Amino acid sequence: MNKLAIDGGTPVFQQGELAKLTPAWPPAYPETDQKLLEVYHSGKWGLCGKYEQLLMQEFAAFQDAQYAVWMCNGTTTLECALLALGVGPGDEVIVPGVTWIATAGAAVYVGATPVIVDIDPETLCLDPAKFEEAITPRTKAVIPVHLYSALADMDKINAIAKKHGIHVIEDCAHAHGAKQHGKGAGSLSEYGSFSFQLSKLMTGGEGGCLTTNDEHLADLAFRLSHIGNSRFHPKDPLQTGLECHQYRFTEFQAAIIYDQLHHQEEIRTKHQAGVKIICDVLKDIPAIQLQKSSYEDDLRDYYFLSFLLQKEYLKKGIDRQWIFKAIGAEGIFLGSGWGSPLYKSPVWNIPEDRFIKKDTAVCEDVMYNRLMAILHNILLAEPAVLTRWAEALRKVMLAALK
Repeated sequence: MNKLAIDGGTPVFQQGELAKLTPAWPPAYPETDQKLLEVYHSGKWGLCGKYEQLLMQEFAAFQDAQYAVWMCNGTTTLECALLALGVGPGDEVIVPGVTWIATAGAAVYVGATPVIVDIDPETLCLDPAKFEEAITPRTKAVIPVHLYSALADMDKINAIAKKHGIHVIEDCAHAHGAKQHGKGAGSLSEYGSFSFQLSKLMTGGEGGCLTTNDEHLADLAFRLSHIGNSRFHPKDPLQTGLECHQYRFTEFQAAIIYDQLHHQEEIRTKHQAGVKIICDVLKDIPAIQLQKSSYEDDLRDYYFLSFLLQKEYLKKGIDRQWIFKAIGAEGIFLGSGWGSPLYKSPVWNIPEDRFIKKDTAVCEDVMYNRLMAILHNILLAEPAVLTRWAEALRKVMLAALK
């Protein structure tokens, strides 16, 4: 019964079976149909229509922030946050080595130099000690990333930044609805940058949002992304000296995301219940550890359900690649996230003289040897399916243990 499928045993799932049992992403809510028709026939397809205005209030409140400024994607939000904080040529921006390329790319786009540093081996977020070690007189900002399902240690990062006079922008692309010490991600620093790309926990196909508690910063972000116009002071003349862009959001995206916002509590509850089912099945398997968050009271959602391989418990000759092959034969999947640290991504085509990389030994080990992750939609499957999924992983890991 426990013979591995790669050794001729019966797989837990037949090939292709799990895909049929996993809910598709993104979800389609019936109430959104009418909203999209309403927007289509209204002719008000952009320029801060009704649903964008509602999101400006309600998404900000959802993240415990005062303001939310919407843009076309989560790269432009990072870029505008840096511009609003005065970051430009000659400045350095510290970023973690495991993140999507936009975190560092935004610094390049404003003329600054990204400084890539190592991560915490358990949370996979920016290591505060490595952040402080990398600070120079040119350091103007830091972008901690709330990664996969973990929140960066904002207590330590903010304290270090304050001591050195450095701006802080949270990259919250994976942190919709997440909280640290009861306060929403994106409200813990000067700006929080959210992505609504197709795979994200909330999505409009594309989309981005900056949250802040500072009206001046909100107004600056709006002007920078709306060719100088002000949502907060519409009668004011255009501000001179701003390098403004046209990064506006559409009302179609707003209508879709607006309904998703009202399903977030329900989705997060399902995600958390799914994680509990899986962890209960795997609780006595020491060779895999669920990615941790920075504090016990962190309220988490799960963009990736992420495990870290504990290699010291494995038989000689067993590695992550063997595990991937064995679980694939059992009809389930785990992947390696983005496959590499950001600076080795095939889409990171920035010349080496445009960024600085510090020692990133943890990044390399995690991405090439230890990370095993899957996208959040698996957690919306039925409990019986999640139990079988966890049992398939358990079956393989038991065979891998010393």
